[in-house]
Amino acid sequence: MMDWTDRHCRYFMRLLNPSAFLYTEMITAAAIHHGDAERLLGYNDEEHPIALQVGGSDPEQMASAARKAADFGYDEININVGCPSDRVQSGQFGACLMARPQAVADCYKAMQAETEIPVTVKTRIGIDDQDSDEFLQRFVDVIAAAGCRKLIVHARIAILEGLSPKQNRTIPPLNYDRVYRLKRENPELEIVINGGLADIRQVEAVLQHVDGAMIGRQAYQQPYFLAELAHHFNPDWPLPERREIVHAMLPYIESALADGESLHRVTRHMLGLYAGQPGAKAWRRHISEHAHRPGAGIEVLINALNAMPIAA
Repeated sequence: MMDWTDRHCRYFMRLLNPSAFLYTEMITAAAIHHGDAERLLGYNDEEHPIALQVGGSDPEQMASAARKAADFGYDEININVGCPSDRVQSGQFGACLMARPQAVADCYKAMQAETEIPVTVKTRIGIDDQDSDEFLQRFVDVIAAAGCRKLIVHARIAILEGLSPKQNRTIPPLNYDRVYRLKRENPELEIVINGGLADIRQVEAVLQHVDGAMIGRQAYQQPYFLAELAHHFNPDWPLPERREIVHAMLPYIESALADGESLHRVTRHMLGLYAGQPGAKAWRRHISEHAHRPGAGIEVLINALNAMPIAA
C-alpha cells in the first residue's frame, strides 16, 4: 500500500471503522534511520490502534526503526516480507526475504530487543517455484523460533521475475487453504489472512479458520466497505451515511490545509466513497477536476456533495 495508506487516508478510514487495526504504508528502515522522523512516522492520535510497517534487512537499521516507532507510540511494528517490487528486491527486503528466513529472524530479534511493542511479520505463501506448504512452514519455523507470534499472510505466492507488483496482486492464484493449514499446524501463532477479500461473506468464511482478516485494495477502492464491516460485526455501532463521513472529514481537511497540505493529497483517498452508488461518477469527477487547483478548499467537497442525488 505504498503511497496509499498515508496519515490522511488512515484518518479517513478511522472515521469509517472505529475498531479496525490500521497499518501504515511500508516505510524503509533506511529512510527512518536517516530521514525526518516526524514526516515519516507522524500520525493522528485518532488512528490508534495503528501499526508501522517497515521494510529492510539490516538488523541495526531495523532496530533503529523499532526504537523510533516506540518513541512515536505505535501499537505494533510489522516487518514487510511480502512486497514483490523490483525496487524492494534491489534493497534486499520484501518478498525476496522469504528465501532468507534467518535474515528475517535476525531483524525480528534486533527489533524486539529494542521495544515492548509487538513485532510482527507480513509475508506471502511462497515465492517463484517455492510454492509448497513445506516451504512456508520452514520459513515460519525460523521466525517463530526467534519469538514472532503474529503473522499476516497474503494467500498468494510472489513471482519475483516476470510479473509487476500490480500483476502480483492478481495473477498468482489465491490459496486460502494453505493459510488455513498453517494455522492448524501452528495453533499457538496468531495468523491473519490477506488477499482478495471483497465482501462480508468472504470475511466471515475465512474467520472460521484464522484469527483475523486484513483488507487492502477493497478498503481503499471502496472505503465504505469498512463501515459495513464494522456495523456487521458490531450492530450496536450505528452505520453512518456517506455524507456524514464527508462532513466529519471537513475539520480535519481545514487543519491539514492550514498546515500547508494540498487538498488533493487528502481527497484522493476519498474518491471511492460512493463507489457503486448513484452519482459516484459525478462525485469523483468534481473532486478530480477541482481539488488540485491552487487555493482549493473544503468547498470542493461541499459542491461535490451538492452534485450528488439527495439520497446518497
